[in-house]
Amino acid sequence: MALPVSSSSSRRIVIVTDAWRPQINGVVRTLENTARMLRAWGHSVEFLTPETFWTVPVPTYPEIRLSLASRGAVFRRIGHARAHHVHIATEGPLGLLARQYCIERGRAFTTSFHTRFPEYVSARLPVPQEWSYGYLRWFHQPASNVLVPTPSLREDLLGRGFTNLRLWGRGVDMDRFRPGRSEAFAHLPGPHLLYVGRVAAEKNVEAFLALDVPGTKIVVGDGPDRARLQKLYPRAVFCGYRHGEDLVAAYQGADVLVFPSRTDTFGNVMTEALACGTPVAAYPVTGPMDVLTDLRAGALDEDLSAAVRRALTLEREAASGHAQNFTWTASARQFLDGLVPATARTQLAMAV
Repeated sequence: MALPVSSSSSRRIVIVTDAWRPQINGVVRTLENTARMLRAWGHSVEFLTPETFWTVPVPTYPEIRLSLASRGAVFRRIGHARAHHVHIATEGPLGLLARQYCIERGRAFTTSFHTRFPEYVSARLPVPQEWSYGYLRWFHQPASNVLVPTPSLREDLLGRGFTNLRLWGRGVDMDRFRPGRSEAFAHLPGPHLLYVGRVAAEKNVEAFLALDVPGTKIVVGDGPDRARLQKLYPRAVFCGYRHGEDLVAAYQGADVLVFPSRTDTFGNVMTEALACGTPVAAYPVTGPMDVLTDLRAGALDEDLSAAVRRALTLEREAASGHAQNFTWTASARQFLDGLVPATARTQLAMAV
């Protein structure tokens, strides 16, 4: 059901998410930017997040905290919102309780698939990926629509038995992330090769740090793997998190953004780098091959060193031009198109 984008057809939307500030990741950025656009169009967006509940850190990953929310508290929050649409963004404790609320009350809802948790879990624990995918299939099965960020991920999930999949692409803020050159890394030997993101096992950062290519490897971000990698690769420069104009300057000061992840479902940092005019080097996997559809803007190769060398030859103008294809306006419209009225009844048998 497509919804008109106007204040005259204002909708009340509840988005339930276990991922929220102070986390810095693509899920949080996507939800924040989507809500910003929806509110500008006159829609009401209420978030149900861990902010108002006690939380505990995830073992081995203290940056992520899980909510200790009660069933009653979550049920009351959703009920009081009197929402036209309920969207469950994550599969954690809050998502589970929101799913239960909708199923018990016969209310239709949508979900989204942001993260390949099976790969993340198997990178830390001896848990077969298919077990985790089994849980995710169960979680998303009763949703009227499951919103996914890229065509390649949709095809992958279809092959794993997921249903009701719809595209919800991503955007980039071209006012904030803009073409230019900075002197952020001028004191370091070039070329300047940049990684931006969490420093964690599932991000495959070591594949970047181990590259046999000239220049300086620069890591912007933090995470549970930082101490180990910083010790193993002392010649790399670890900057920690950067925000605002400092992050823009990092993108603008780099010659190439290297995106070594094989598990990301999209990779917002790629579009941010492109918008700043920085070409991207990545593996030809889900996410990069959906973003880098113009090979004048980035290079894909199973040999990441070869991708970096090719990316270093690309024009910054082509990179920033390609970024224009990713807008939060288009993303928010896709999100609206994927919502369903919460008053419609679900097929409760699907949830068994």
